[in-house]
Amino acid sequence: MAIEVFNRYEKKFIITDEIYKILKPMLEDDMETDSHSINGEFYNICNIYYDTEENDIIRKSLDNPIYKEKLRLRSYGVVGLDEKVYLEIKKKYNGLINKRRTSILLKDAYQFIEKKEKPELKPYMNGQVLNEIDYFLHQYQLKPTLYLTYDRNALFGKQDKNLRITFDTNIRTRRYDIALEKGNYGELLLPEGIWLMEIKTEETTPLWLVSILSKLKLYNSTFSKYGTEYRNYVLHKK
Repeated sequence: MAIEVFNRYEKKFIITDEIYKILKPMLEDDMETDSHSINGEFYNICNIYYDTEENDIIRKSLDNPIYKEKLRLRSYGVVGLDEKVYLEIKKKYNGLINKRRTSILLKDAYQFIEKKEKPELKPYMNGQVLNEIDYFLHQYQLKPTLYLTYDRNALFGKQDKNLRITFDTNIRTRRYDIALEKGNYGELLLPEGIWLMEIKTEETTPLWLVSILSKLKLYNSTFSKYGTEYRNYVLHKK
């Protein structure tokens, strides 16, 4: 069974094509390719983010509170209504990320979120996570707000399996046709040649990796895909 509960710290970096090409070989001695990145290729991740009519969840998140949470629906590539996806609740408290998710059929996920009625528990579902999401759904009047997709290449630590580095490029978003089965098209969030790199670890960043980051003069930022899209959305509405 896939891991369904994650507790980790995340550091984000905005990098360029050139930096990626320099950095990737420097990681090869200590990192190995994620199982999703077959033969080192990129794979596609698609998400739907849910929020209120007034965008309360993302607006609160952008205020950088000590605690924040959000709900999203995720698939690996474009899927059909009868295929499994992940329904996730992601929380952040004092810098620590807690992500809890359950497998669920796409059509059941849509029904669950819209009707606020838990689906019948199946062997591939996580009952505890379903209960937590059910509670979350009853705290807000949620609707599908944003479709966000990107192409990812991911690495795991050879010694420390909890160390993970991801490279996301071609980040696209749309506030129309917000459905995972409708395709992974959208408007570019970042200029061409600009990437998001994330370092995810349960503990501190290892010294060998800190040394590489220092050598390349890479400094972490507070970049958020959803947050950046929302800021752009507000600006264009004015």
